[in-house]
Formats: sequence, structure tokens, C-alpha cells
Amino acid sequence: MTTTPVSNVIVHPSAGEPGDGVWFAVPAGFTAVPLAALVTPTGSPEAERLREALAPILDAAPDELSRQEFVMTLTAVQRMLHSVYTSGTAHCAVGLHRDDTEDTEELDGSALLSLFTISWVDTAWAPRAVTAARVLVTAAGHTDIDFTEVPCGPAAFSETLRTAAAESGLPQQPLLQLHGYLPHPHGTALALLTLSTTAVRRRKQYRAILRQIAHTVTFEDPFATAAGSERR
Repeated sequence: MTTTPVSNVIVHPSAGEPGDGVWFAVPAGFTAVPLAALVTPTGSPEAERLREALAPILDAAPDELSRQEFVMTLTAVQRMLHSVYTSGTAHCAVGLHRDDTEDTEELDGSALLSLFTISWVDTAWAPRAVTAARVLVTAAGHTDIDFTEVPCGPAAFSETLRTAAAESGLPQQPLLQLHGYLPHPHGTALALLTLSTTAVRRRKQYRAILRQIAHTVTFEDPFATAAGSERR
């Protein structure tokens, strides 16, 4: 899976739509999916929107087995999203990448699946750097903790490795979750970026993807700023 930034950027039409106070870019391989469709019953109009959104991913699968694996994984993802959808989740995208990294003996050409979400988390007011540091202090069970600066301001990063409880009915594969915490300038909320995957062996590559996304985040509408500059 390639994570090297490219010089040409394609702006999706959705970039001009009203946002949720955060703007960002994701690398190739991610398809945005309607959140409401992920948590509605099969057969509903929203579910049809989900089928349409995911059609490019299914068409890109190399064979029927890969498509079936994707559908099974998506089913588990939908069950997990029932709990996070009501917790400020503002964006969701499914990632599909070919396992083509050449610097490892584990190269097998299989399809790698991931889930990227952005959620709003309310916080007590504090300077942004304090908010980011406070998140790190309270991140129990998290590893690879890092405090740094990205273009939009102070940020914190951490990782967790979880396995669903047997009674949950979810797959018992370890789930790698990489988190990025970016405090909002107004000081009372932060954007939580989470990239989840069962491809734990690709931790390094997914870590690079999350950092790449975090470096594109802005809390000011870049298109509004550009339009204002043109008028002047």
C-alpha cells in the first residue's frame, strides 16, 4: 500500500458543500459513505444509497472471495457504528488498498480494509496545547503516544489494539485503531480522527496514512478563504 503524497490533487465536489467545521483530505483508496445509511435497516432508501456509494469498492475487488470478505467486514463495521454514530461522528470512509508493500516478506497482494472516521468530542475549555496534552494523560491503555504540531495546530496521536468480547458476536481478530486528536481553535472541542483496521501487520503504513490526513486538516473553510481573496 502506497502512502507517498502525490503532486496532483483532485477536489471532490463535496468539498464545496457546507461542512461540520472541519475540512480535510484523504489519500486514494478511501470512499466516503453516508453515515445514516450504515445504521439503517437493509431495504431502506438510505441503505440503497450505501450500496451505490460502495459500488466502486466492490467493482475494484479482484475476485468474488475478496468481495465476500469485504461484505462480511462491512457487516461488522455497521454493528460497531451503531455505538459511535450517536457520539458526534461527522464523517466515515471505507478504505480498500492492495497489499503491495515491497519492503516486507509478508507481501501477498490481498485486499486490505480499513475504516476512517472523524468525531467531535466536547472538552472543558483550555488552551489547545493543554487540551492535546490532557488527552495523552488520560489515554489509558494507549501506546505509541506522541504530541506534535500539524498545520492546524497542536495534535496528539495514540494507538490501541483491541479484540472484541466473545459475546459481542464480532470477529475475534485483533483490531488496530490509530487515533489523532486535533483541538479546535475555540478551545471547547476536538476533532478525533480514528483509522481502524484488522491488518495489524501494516501498522507502519496506516500510521503514515493517519498522519498524512491530519496534516491536511483545517478548521477554516479553505474555499471561503479563497473566494474572499478573489473578491479583493
